[in-house]
Amino acid sequence: MALRSRTAPALALLAVSFTALTLLFAVKGVEMPDALVYRAEGAAVVHGRDLYGFAVTEGRLPATYPPFAALLFVPTAWLPDVALKAVFLTGNALLLAWLVHLSARLAGLPAGHLDGWPTGRPARRSADRPAAWAGCGPGLPLLCAATALALWLEPVFQTFAFGQINLALACLVLWDLTRPPGARGRGAGIGVAAGIKLTPGLFVVYLLLRGRRREAATALAAFAGTVAVGGLVLPAASVTYWTRLVLDTDRVGKAWIIDNQSLQGLVARALHTQTPGAAWLLPAVALGVAGLWAASRTDEERWGVVLTGLTALLVSPISWSHHWVWCVPLIAVLLADGHRTWAALTALCFTARTMWFVPRAGDLDLHLPWWQQPLAAPYALLTCALLAATAVRRREARPPARRRGLSSRPAVRPRP
Repeated sequence: MALRSRTAPALALLAVSFTALTLLFAVKGVEMPDALVYRAEGAAVVHGRDLYGFAVTEGRLPATYPPFAALLFVPTAWLPDVALKAVFLTGNALLLAWLVHLSARLAGLPAGHLDGWPTGRPARRSADRPAAWAGCGPGLPLLCAATALALWLEPVFQTFAFGQINLALACLVLWDLTRPPGARGRGAGIGVAAGIKLTPGLFVVYLLLRGRRREAATALAAFAGTVAVGGLVLPAASVTYWTRLVLDTDRVGKAWIIDNQSLQGLVARALHTQTPGAAWLLPAVALGVAGLWAASRTDEERWGVVLTGLTALLVSPISWSHHWVWCVPLIAVLLADGHRTWAALTALCFTARTMWFVPRAGDLDLHLPWWQQPLAAPYALLTCALLAATAVRRREARPPARRRGLSSRPAVRPRP
């Protein structure tokens, strides 16, 4: 009965949270514009139209993902607006619960053990554990409560509002990396995620630096498979994307606006220029190397995974605020390490929405005073601070160097 008494309030909180979100979207008339783009991509495949020649919604949004992603969106081509929104709302709700579960599994928290036993082991049923209690272990209340609260983190909330696929990509990567070592096809999830959107491809480099060549090769093979499938089904679109559009970040959007929480957005706004050039590129390369170095050198896999995910978002030319759903595993890992204060501050950073309170109409993003710059780029600054803290912590953990002139060899007496 104690388990049920803990589960019922958590389930109620979960129901209230998602009901509030649904009502808010209904009252505000949220359009989920990215879901409309995905549907248009699927329709372009079905009707044989130019995949990269259309623009939909009031924002005139084009297709920006590889052709393989458009093939996955084909089932949405026949959905009317209401059904499309319901599918994305329900799908993202399930994916958020899965992301919380995978984040807990990565961090080793109880929510990763839904039946009271470590994930990956078969759930056992004992005489004092009735079948009706299945799934009501100590992790289920935590999973429900954490999912209900994670919904209001700004990146997660915006993913729901835009009808985005960020949760699906994060889940693919985390599921792959939290599978048992030596599991068949480990690495394929990363490759498929990179085939849908290129950013997760940085995890291939992470696997190589960790010496996991087999998994990296599997990821590359899976990625190549997505490219091949896209090329076979959509040859013209594949040529267009991989030869011309893959590096065209202007097609994705304006890199200097508040929405872009990557390092390029931070530098562009700080320098008051739309084209930061080398002032962004050189630090991005340096931070990318530093982030991957820190991720590959840590003794804890969970920190390696989180650092790689955040580094990928930091150095990407454009990382819209809703891309930063990696805040969920970050908070989980901080809690697992006992850093409750830092976990709370991180949750506050990803909930406060400070970037939306600074002037941003027209090109005001480029004319922010110095004291508003941190408010405009909280996610990039937090990641930079995390990388710096990791470097300092690793340096402090090194054993002290031997004093010059001293040796650990036994003293040798001179011969008479």
